[in-house]
Amino acid sequence: MNDLSALLGSGRGTELLLYGMTPPRRSIAPDALERFTAVTRTRLEQLDIDALILYDIDDEAERIPEERPFPFSPTMDPADFLADQLSWWDRPTIVYRSVGKYTAAELDSWVRRPSDQLGTVMVGAPTSAAEVRTTLPAAYDLWQRSGSALPLGGVTIPERHSSRLDEHERLLRKQRSGCSFFVTQIIYDVGAAMDLASDYLYLCRAENVEPVPIVFTLSICGSVKTLEFLAWLGVRVPRWLRNELVHSGDPVADSYAHCVGIARTLSTYCRDRGIPFGFNVESVSTRRIENDASVELVKELRTFVG
Repeated sequence: MNDLSALLGSGRGTELLLYGMTPPRRSIAPDALERFTAVTRTRLEQLDIDALILYDIDDEAERIPEERPFPFSPTMDPADFLADQLSWWDRPTIVYRSVGKYTAAELDSWVRRPSDQLGTVMVGAPTSAAEVRTTLPAAYDLWQRSGSALPLGGVTIPERHSSRLDEHERLLRKQRSGCSFFVTQIIYDVGAAMDLASDYLYLCRAENVEPVPIVFTLSICGSVKTLEFLAWLGVRVPRWLRNELVHSGDPVADSYAHCVGIARTLSTYCRDRGIPFGFNVESVSTRRIENDASVELVKELRTFVG
């Protein structure tokens, strides 16, 4: 199905499989960009996915005092990367927008693009103290006033629900602002994801609102450095699992198995309760072994998702 609106709007029973990636650095040399594009094409051509996600990366240095494990380097604009390097891609794409980086005029121009294969996820500032050009509520309002045909998605963080117990209310507010799907931060704590899905479902029932798809993000973690980066991003890796990965002789294989287990658990839970759901497989590092494992993870998930 190439119409993203139809795919997302299929309601209860919706099962999505997405693949998320980051565009290359802005500073990449032309020959390196050519290689990156070729490798990306080879990877994507192997995947039977419903849509591609292209991230819009921000520094987020003000979010946490600890030094970022992987140094920040500005990346190419995801929409430009899609148009210029992935012009052959003929399936739906969801382009993230870190709205604080853009003026209202820039976002207005973006959301007015006519396409049945494009969607967008708008992401707010990492902290309330960050300087922004456009706030997330203003971006949602702009999307509504524009009459945009781009399906609008929101970000959700299960770990935040574990501590604040109000993430399901955020989801419903975002849904009422126009969001027709949600994509989680990387999850390693399946209990937190189930708590959020459950509370969201029963809030929707109480408000007589149909739930929209929650896309759970999975990522292979194959090194201590990647574990440190996950922690820096705010991802909660249960202590027992962190211990297993740190001391594992094959952390990629162990991480892969854990991701499959999460996917099977969440698939069963959501199907049994009529919660529309999906999975987004991404890699947070540039290591080939993790990227290759992410491709295999997509292939395995396709055997029981959809």
